[in-house]
Amino acid sequence: MFNSNKSPEKSKKNWLSSFFKKDKNDEYSLVQQQDITVNTEKPIIKKPTQLSNLVSGLKKTKTRLLEGISLVFSEKKQIDSEALEELESHLIASDFGVATTQNIMNRLKKQLSRHAVNDMEMLISELKKELTAILNTDNQKTNQLNTTDTPSVILIVGVNGVGKTTTIGKLAYYFKLQKKSILLAAGDTFRAAAVEQLKIWGERMSVPVIAQQQGSDSAAVLYDAYESARAKKIDIVLADTAGRLHNKDNLMHELKKIKKVLNRLNPNSPHEIILVVDAGIGQNTIRQAISFHETIGLTGLILTKLDGTAKGGVIFDLAETMQLPIYFLGIGEQISDLKPFNTEEFIDTLFEDSTLCSNAALDFNQKS
Repeated sequence: MFNSNKSPEKSKKNWLSSFFKKDKNDEYSLVQQQDITVNTEKPIIKKPTQLSNLVSGLKKTKTRLLEGISLVFSEKKQIDSEALEELESHLIASDFGVATTQNIMNRLKKQLSRHAVNDMEMLISELKKELTAILNTDNQKTNQLNTTDTPSVILIVGVNGVGKTTTIGKLAYYFKLQKKSILLAAGDTFRAAAVEQLKIWGERMSVPVIAQQQGSDSAAVLYDAYESARAKKIDIVLADTAGRLHNKDNLMHELKKIKKVLNRLNPNSPHEIILVVDAGIGQNTIRQAISFHETIGLTGLILTKLDGTAKGGVIFDLAETMQLPIYFLGIGEQISDLKPFNTEEFIDTLFEDSTLCSNAALDFNQKS
């Protein structure tokens, strides 16, 4: 039963602090459990053997993709137009996007017309090449974050619920492993819980947080954060912003103001404007990305919650449509589950140990 005597703000803080739990290795993971008091003890940050488990993180997307391909060809005796149409339908259903899928299929059909593809194994190999080419654009090849200035400002934007604030905490962990000094800027002044959550991240990561009261001017918060970081010679400012709908002009206008203020402080600032999108919403991520890019000019993307969805195919549509580098993948709840994106590793993991496709290829080759 709801306890009406309990302070709402205290409840929010207890709930936010429940994300953190110290394990036996002194690393911090994100868990959901109640009634955990915030521990102010500074953690000992140790570099994990792996930043994240990409294999398990992509399991649902991988299963959906490979099972579909297997079903398409398990009953076929040859790679004909009907089989390719079924493959096209499957890719669209897997959130590759209509235009992106059509581009992939057009190139595969050209290969088929040259007799360069005559069995399923070769088709899968060509499909992997096409998907690699989509992700491995010139922008993606140079997907190093711009952190040359001191301070360098990384502005994190996105709609509500995609995990912006949590992603900032994980980015702080990532940069601390690289021996970078960090400052967090609580630019989401619209939601009180966001400020409290960022302060908890600051406590746990032992990094300063610049914040003002709820309802303050976000641009003013970021101005103060930049000046503080510059005075203290801090390497990186990670700036949170209020979650906003991409079709709300007044809220999107606030982002323009923030960018303008930072640009006055340093013509190169913000050095990165990164959109965080939830992979689980599939094609809606494209509309969000286009709108934010038109408004403020994005420099890169982070896809979160890949571990909880089979819609990871949207990454190809995002890459093809936006032509922006994908910096990180969020593939788990632990603090280290923010994976720097690598095209070859992603494709290899997606098709790794593709038993379903191998069996279908064997059946296909025997029939043909």
